[in-house]
Amino acid sequence: MRIYARPTSLPELRSHLAKGPHRVLAGGTDLYPSAAGQLDGSVLDLMAVPGLRGITVAGDLRIGACTTWTEIATADLPPAARALQQAAVQVGGRQIQNVGTIGGNLCNASPAADGIPPLLACDARVELTSPTDIREIALSDFLQGPRKTARREDEVLSAVILPGAGLGGRSDFVKLGARAYLVISIAMVAARIVVQDGRIAACAIAVGSCSATARRLQMAESVLLGADIAMVTSLLTAGVIAEDLAPIDDIRATAAYRSDAAVELVKRAVLGAMA
Repeated sequence: MRIYARPTSLPELRSHLAKGPHRVLAGGTDLYPSAAGQLDGSVLDLMAVPGLRGITVAGDLRIGACTTWTEIATADLPPAARALQQAAVQVGGRQIQNVGTIGGNLCNASPAADGIPPLLACDARVELTSPTDIREIALSDFLQGPRKTARREDEVLSAVILPGAGLGGRSDFVKLGARAYLVISIAMVAARIVVQDGRIAACAIAVGSCSATARRLQMAESVLLGADIAMVTSLLTAGVIAEDLAPIDDIRATAAYRSDAAVELVKRAVLGAMA
């Protein structure tokens, strides 16, 4: 039996979650193509729940899961979230950005999801709502593999949270594809850098579309920490970047090509974040 539910409040949403598993619908830009136009079973539409949409800043930056990419791109956000806004205008075309949501992008868990590296660079957490409680986990723990997340059947992703500690400095996003627009990434990098007195006081670098899930480059971050900004490009060697990279072969590029591309993209993103 097909059931379509569109709750208009958080209590109503929780009531539907308690009734059993659903196909969760937000913008639908990933769900409809994957279902080939046929949404079997119960469908739970989140777009009318007020608390699941919008952006608030109160120490932490909270983005409701149903917030669209256009809303993110045009919001007044701190410089640390600049990479997220740069990624927002590269998620598909304008029509996709107007309806596609950040929560759907994360739950789809594509290795090439543009929004993930900028969020990882800000130490993002995700908020998951069930019939009985709300829990938060790190985005890096939420993403468990291609199309695989830590979301339980009785949960929906309700918000993405960028902690205040991850909002220092400025960020930059660089994406490589087969063409300039409307393209799935071959590789992409987000970097967030804090500069004090000509040295790097804090840094976070995340690479996407190069491995099963996007990941932080911890070795590169440790090498840059405390370094003179004039030494950045010389410190970001292929060996340093390869330490935490596990590039994949697929139809878009070879692992070797991705390894080479990642070195250049990391340098560009770090320099862009320091600009």
